[in-house]
Amino acid sequence: MTHLYLMPGMAANPKIFDQIHLPEEKYTLHYLEWILPKVNESIEDYALRMSKAIEHKNVVLLGVSFGGIIVQEMARHLNVKKIIIVSSVKSKLELPRRMKLSRKLKLYKLLPMRLVEDIEALAKYAFGESLKNRLALYKKYLSMNDRRYMKWAVREMVCWNQIIPKDDIIHIHGDHDKVFPIKYLNNPIIITGGTHIMIITKAKWFNKNLPKLIEN
Repeated sequence: MTHLYLMPGMAANPKIFDQIHLPEEKYTLHYLEWILPKVNESIEDYALRMSKAIEHKNVVLLGVSFGGIIVQEMARHLNVKKIIIVSSVKSKLELPRRMKLSRKLKLYKLLPMRLVEDIEALAKYAFGESLKNRLALYKKYLSMNDRRYMKWAVREMVCWNQIIPKDDIIHIHGDHDKVFPIKYLNNPIIITGGTHIMIITKAKWFNKNLPKLIEN
């Protein structure tokens, strides 16, 4: 039995994985949730605390967006079979120019909420233009709206220092991702038509291909 731990994107809850279904005789899915960061907590220390929720060995970690960064940090403390990141980045070199500029000029200190909306506004990229629909989407999928968390998450993502990622990371990315444009990325598995929230909109692809990616 393979234990697969799923980490949602920034401020999101595990409902983003509702459509992910793998063969139950081979895989057990575990859903991770965001916890509040401590005052001035580093991403390394936060990931260490998050890793305490992993109850098995030789696990598969799958993280979406900022959750993909977190699972890479968590893997430093765990016995891991595979690391899979979706709609995410493998190093600070893959961050888009606007995030690099935000880091350089420390804009994340001045406009954290605006930047959060730019990074994780789920409805903006795939769920139409209706404000009603957008609010409904936020209500369903985004639950961690604590201001301390938001400020911490934006800062730690923009200021992430990893340069050299693990060689065996499986990176799955959509060619229509506006948050982390594919032109900045190094050799991901490309999903045609995939947006930043393709874990929801392209769930059938993941259900079909994740077992092969995990076992190969």
